[in-house]
Amino acid sequence: MKQEIIGTRRTFFKQAALFGWLGVLLVAGRPAMANPKKTLPVPEPSGQGYRLTEHVKKYYETARA
Repeated sequence: MKQEIIGTRRTFFKQAALFGWLGVLLVAGRPAMANPKKTLPVPEPSGQGYRLTEHVKKYYETARA
């Protein structure tokens, strides 16, 4: 009986490894879903950048303590 359990366990792990690798190969063999011809629009720089507002000043005061 012990031999039957070990054989079943070995078979299970062999099959798990085999199907795991098959899954990896199937996923790696697929072409990418993204379309490389389409690009995202680049936002125009607004020139505003960082501004020291009252809200930011208040945060700096509370963080200093």
